[in-house]
Amino acid sequence: MFVDKAKIFVKGGDGGDGLIAFRREKYVPNGGPAGGDGGNGGDVIFRVDEGLRTLMDFRYQRHFKAQRGVKGRNKSQHGANAEHMIVRIPPGTVIIDDDTGEVLADMTRHGQQVVVAKGGRGGRGNIRFATPSNPAPELAENGAEGQERYITLELKVMADVGLVGFPSVGKSTLLSVVSSAKPKIGAYHFTTITPNLGVVDVGDQRNFVMADLPGLIEGAHEGTGLGHEFLRHIERTRIIIHVVDMAGSEGRDPFEDWTKINDELKLYNAGLAERPQIVAANKMDMPEAEENLVHFKEQVAAIRPDLEIMPISSLTRQGVKELLYRAADLLDQIPDEPVVEEVAEVSERKVFKLDTAEDEGFTIVRENDTFVVHSPKIERMMKRMQMNSHDAILKLARTLRHMGVDAELRKRGATDGTSVRIADFEFEFVEGSSYY
Repeated sequence: MFVDKAKIFVKGGDGGDGLIAFRREKYVPNGGPAGGDGGNGGDVIFRVDEGLRTLMDFRYQRHFKAQRGVKGRNKSQHGANAEHMIVRIPPGTVIIDDDTGEVLADMTRHGQQVVVAKGGRGGRGNIRFATPSNPAPELAENGAEGQERYITLELKVMADVGLVGFPSVGKSTLLSVVSSAKPKIGAYHFTTITPNLGVVDVGDQRNFVMADLPGLIEGAHEGTGLGHEFLRHIERTRIIIHVVDMAGSEGRDPFEDWTKINDELKLYNAGLAERPQIVAANKMDMPEAEENLVHFKEQVAAIRPDLEIMPISSLTRQGVKELLYRAADLLDQIPDEPVVEEVAEVSERKVFKLDTAEDEGFTIVRENDTFVVHSPKIERMMKRMQMNSHDAILKLARTLRHMGVDAELRKRGATDGTSVRIADFEFEFVEGSSYY
């Protein structure tokens, strides 16, 4: 398994503004308000497309912003909702909120989709604010802003062929000679700490992805060594090439190595024992390899007579081409449906959030001769309301009086003509009046 990453910015479309309008037709008595609502902004939606294999497209485009909703119209006509933005991603992509680290979704099935940035709600027109006491309101709302966030995409590429075996049996060398991958190769154990990936061109217009996976040791199913990290990679492969050091250059017996590796796979996941497997008897160019191979075939035949054993030498490339052709033939017989056992771990992960009550508190500070009021509730309301009408000013005044802001201003020494500022809106305080 190879992980590719991309960090991008997504933003849902803003909602359209509501409209202040009135009907004035000749034959419509008492026309009244006729301003329609604004349309909702578009969502940013990620959809799985099985035709994609990489996150390369996100290297060049990192910002995705949905369209804004259409403004409301007269004659009580609502603005159109914006179309959603569909972003195609390859299967195996994990979507993570960059700020919180929360896993939003693990996308594995073709056509699966998830909303990553919700569009803003359209603002209400003045037809929504008509009441018996105020049948002709000059009041409308701005559209709400769309959700925006930075997200990280992690693509878990599923290899077609996985190379398994004890450390130092020649897996990395084999990958280096059959593909353009350049894994670090050294004369010591555990050279491969993370999977190396290479694309193998068989030569007859067929190719497949091969992964050199970290070396396995006894007890891996219990987490020993690289343990479960290694075995998760194996679950993603379609066939297994089991590389065995047939020369016994590390002082181990080839048959015991093969038996121990298969036991670890079986103990971790019984289904891995059914995965198609080819034994690559490596290092056949070394002394004693031929003799060991004869003995190895006799021992394996007693357990699995149908198992294919192919002698190769990664160093001299003896038998390597035949091995690749056989692997390609096996892949042609297996449906291209990657195994994704570990997806359940992510899909079952739930994040619970408490709904926070709206903060009705406020603070007042004095800057020279101006009182500055800070209140999340009032600032949100002013952001939504179109503050260029008389009715909007009256609504603000009622809210300030109900919250006790005007009473607190008087205690602080506000008098007629004193400047008061909330966000970017500045006005004069009027003592004894029902509005400012």
